[in-house]
Amino acid sequence: MDPAAAAIRWVVDTRELRYFVAVAEELHFGRAAQRLGIAQPPLSRAISLLERRLGTALLTRTSRSVALTEPGAVLLREGRTALDALEAAEHRTRRSARAAEGEAGVVLVAKAGASGELLAKLLDAYAAEPGAVRVDVELCGPGQQARLLRSGRADVALLHRPFDDTSGLDVEELLTEGQVAVLPAGHPLTAHRELRLADLDDVPDLPHPRWPGPDGSYAAGRGPEVRDSTQLLQLVSLGRTLMVVPGSVRAQLGEGVVAVPVVDAPEVTTVIAWPPHSRSRAVAGLVQAALRL
Repeated sequence: MDPAAAAIRWVVDTRELRYFVAVAEELHFGRAAQRLGIAQPPLSRAISLLERRLGTALLTRTSRSVALTEPGAVLLREGRTALDALEAAEHRTRRSARAAEGEAGVVLVAKAGASGELLAKLLDAYAAEPGAVRVDVELCGPGQQARLLRSGRADVALLHRPFDDTSGLDVEELLTEGQVAVLPAGHPLTAHRELRLADLDDVPDLPHPRWPGPDGSYAAGRGPEVRDSTQLLQLVSLGRTLMVVPGSVRAQLGEGVVAVPVVDAPEVTTVIAWPPHSRSRAVAGLVQAALRL
């Protein structure tokens, strides 16, 4: 195939893949079109063309709903991976170009409200190293750090096992700790010296918080919808919910809440993670600084 024709075909396929992922995540052609900034008819035509090219139905459509078929679910999973890889290639190429022009720096991501003390010590320790470069810190919601790392938007991340997926990443363990339940001050459960997960399963006045899924939607439930740990902590202090978090969070708690150890909660291991292909001296320096803490 002529290289130019192949390139054009690749662009078209990439566009259609982005269109499909948007529809599959929204499960609504109108919302997907709005998200993509295009009209709905060309979006519908692109999905139909993709289905014809693959020889299978990716979506089942009725006048009221859109649902993924089994092949559609596979393409959504694989499509996200492919688009993340393309995005990562773009970001890493741009970062390499900036480094070649003397604008080297690294982006570190961490979950907002977590590992605050460790992060501060890490940044101070690395800044004292000879040849240290600028570290831009990005704080994000739960579960987003690994995706930012894999997409090339970040160079290094603080992740927490077993909650974060570290597969395919290089990691070094930094800290393992137990978990605590953070409860509104004065709540009957704060009278206990320790709790078990079963004690927190169904507390009538403290329904568990609901976090957004990968597509940004919230599962049904009684608990409040939350976006980050700061908002969650405020809701706990108002007596609207509870949270179970690593014990080190105690250092960041203010008035209005009480932390009680949860003796049977899984231990949480904080790790520093980076892409296995990284050749960044700055990333290597950050990792070494973290291990020396």
